[in-house]
Amino acid sequence: MKTFLAAAAFALATSPLCADEISDTLQSALDAYTDGDVAYALEELEYAKQQMMALKQDALTRFLPEAPEGYTREVNTDMNAGLALMGGGVGAEAAYIDGSGESFTVQLLADNPMVAGMGALISNAAAYGAKIERVGRQKFMVQDGAAQALLNGRILIKAEGGDMATMLALLETIDYAALGSFGN
Repeated sequence: MKTFLAAAAFALATSPLCADEISDTLQSALDAYTDGDVAYALEELEYAKQQMMALKQDALTRFLPEAPEGYTREVNTDMNAGLALMGGGVGAEAAYIDGSGESFTVQLLADNPMVAGMGALISNAAAYGAKIERVGRQKFMVQDGAAQALLNGRILIKAEGGDMATMLALLETIDYAALGSFGN
């Protein structure tokens, strides 16, 4: 554990995040550990982890498409609250609402074990009676009003609840090359 704390403190001390709340919290954890207060050190590490996950969620949220003409976009800031129950990872979600109040959602989930397990389902969509639609170089499984794709075996892209043509057109605006590198 001491090695982990020292490595985390060094990594942050040499990064551009040097004087922020996360690095301060990691330093506090290291100090508490050095003083023999393991319980407080663990609390500080957990708090730092939560803050880093928030940064990661913010980064993933940037991949959500802007609202198409005639729609507004509302980002769900509570998206990650339930992910711990699904094995972790990070997510981002937005609702796209037109002038009449009709809406659909786009969801991005990354590094979640349950998402990785969906790979076989999505890649064999035809065997399950689902339709395949291409969005650029991505293959989306379309079934029951939802379009889903799995990028690099670890990032789920899902749109549901609206007109399929509108949702697919919006999905075309995502930078899949950059999204595929998310978190790496």
